[in-house]
Amino acid sequence: MRVLMVSKACLVGNYQRKLEEIACHQGVELTVIVPLSWKDTQGELELERMHLEGYRLLADPIMFNGRYHLHYYPHLGKRIAEARPEILHIDEEPYNLATWHAWRLGRSAGAKSLFFSWQNLGRRYPFPFNLMEKAVLRGVDYAIVGSRGAEDVWRNKGYTGPLAVIPQFGVDPELFSPPDRRDPGRGFVIGYVGRLVPEKGVDLLIRAAAGLPGPWQLAIAGDGPDRAALVALSRQLGVDGQVCFDGQLPSGRMPAYLRQLDVLVLPSRSRPNWTEQFGRVLIEAMACGVVVLGSDSGEIPNVIDRAGWVFPEDDMAELRSRLLRLMQEVDTRAELGSLGRRRVLERYTQAGVATRTVNVYKEMLA
Repeated sequence: MRVLMVSKACLVGNYQRKLEEIACHQGVELTVIVPLSWKDTQGELELERMHLEGYRLLADPIMFNGRYHLHYYPHLGKRIAEARPEILHIDEEPYNLATWHAWRLGRSAGAKSLFFSWQNLGRRYPFPFNLMEKAVLRGVDYAIVGSRGAEDVWRNKGYTGPLAVIPQFGVDPELFSPPDRRDPGRGFVIGYVGRLVPEKGVDLLIRAAAGLPGPWQLAIAGDGPDRAALVALSRQLGVDGQVCFDGQLPSGRMPAYLRQLDVLVLPSRSRPNWTEQFGRVLIEAMACGVVVLGSDSGEIPNVIDRAGWVFPEDDMAELRSRLLRLMQEVDTRAELGSLGRRRVLERYTQAGVATRTVNVYKEMLA
């Protein structure tokens, strides 16, 4: 089967492992279109070419780069004519111009199409996005969503077609793997990876860590508009020597970064227009045998399940209590780390996600 995927997310090198896994399935001829770069709140992400075996990765110009709802690929019609896809996999939300534009071009070329969605809140969009969303929901052949919450959203909005719940990406368990041993003399290392924005709750994490007995370190990877305020907060609390802001890291450095941690914390706060959709860094840390500790925002409890601990949103005392217990109980850390690794191998590998995605393609053509 000929598959054409359009995905700005596949700029990230580690995510391209899923593409290799899809392409290794017998009979699949895969072409993937990505932009040359994507601008977001953490800066401009350049294309990383890391996993390129078995399929074609094409970098095309993109209009309105960084405009989540308005961007689209002006050369996509030509690419569809060249690839003649049977399946058009649109790795975008159904209310975006990119999705509507690709769906119309694919339909004109006789391709069956699907969209992907993480949207787990029932938002209403203004004209013209509401009309584009309705057209896509009526006309698309399949939907893949990242969570049951997203499934509920699109069913409530009127989508009646076939649907599968599959994460957008999994984890390569050979790349994200536990270290041979952890250095017991380096102190207790807490980590956070993600955007530095209020809804991610990094300020809560710094305040919780500041009340712990030493020795401990807090490693923060990521960037965003809150960075200066968070640096100032750590200085104000007198822990700036223990909090390290490491900035935005290339995806290739992430496995080694996670392996240094004893616990990865995702202290997200829900907002009226946002709640945590998955928390991909959780499964990356779990694959590395790192204990995960997350708030009960959105999908975090479902991702962690019993392979880590969950605390109530914005509950600093409970977060600190959990961190203190993990600091003191080495055996508990080892047990939870092992459970997390096992959960990833059972549910969240790139190979498993790829197989489930190819099964969707086969069902569409059948």
